[in-house]
Amino acid sequence: MTETLEILVLNFAIIVGCMVLLWLISIPLKDVSFIDSFWALGCVLLAVSTYFLSSGTPDRKLLILALTAAWGLRLGGYIFWRWQHEGADGRYVALLKKAQGNVNLFSLRKVFLLQAPLLWITSLPAQMGQIPAEPVSLGVLAAIGTALALVGIFFETVGDWQLARFKNDPDNHGKVMDRGLWRYTRHPNYFGDACVWWGIFLVAAETKFGFLSIFGPLFLTFTLVKWSGAALLERRMKRSRPGYEDYVRRTSGFLPWPPKKA
Repeated sequence: MTETLEILVLNFAIIVGCMVLLWLISIPLKDVSFIDSFWALGCVLLAVSTYFLSSGTPDRKLLILALTAAWGLRLGGYIFWRWQHEGADGRYVALLKKAQGNVNLFSLRKVFLLQAPLLWITSLPAQMGQIPAEPVSLGVLAAIGTALALVGIFFETVGDWQLARFKNDPDNHGKVMDRGLWRYTRHPNYFGDACVWWGIFLVAAETKFGFLSIFGPLFLTFTLVKWSGAALLERRMKRSRPGYEDYVRRTSGFLPWPPKKA
């Protein structure tokens, strides 16, 4: 347990340091939106640091690192590309307008330092699953978790690709994306996100203390469904897309399901 605590504390210090560095970069840019791309990359960073610091089973460590990297590098790169092409995120622009006093100090507190513990909590399965040395071999839970994580990566990757193609077509301006995976769930990317981290949790849950990392996927799922993910996005879409209410009525909110008949 001592090793677990030491690595978790060190990882927290690493992520806080990264957030401060990113904050310093944001000052001359006058834009904090790129922080969203670091969310996924930061989880990869903590998985990498744990891989080199821990004494866990090599096979389990490598599996967790591979799943986290496959998810995080793809997602982080995609969000960074989107930020470069679309510019500042309106959510952050609106947030910074509420700043009282120095806007840079406000962004440090409300954007960067606030996200450090949230990222650390979310990535707990990628950290705690690598630390204990037992059991030696991967079991049934690890196999199920790997399959679930791969399903999640598929949903996120394909969903993001389909949405990007839809938005790049001028004929779709102002329309609702209801094709491909988006026909079966209003948020295939968020569903995929949740699958990945519940999958990594199952791999971690076979270890001595790995089951305690359940707070990570629980928090992430709550965030995606009720807080800053689907709930926030849908409020904005209902105001800006005339056909979105009809889309909501016929399409599953999170879990993929055949659409209802009109």
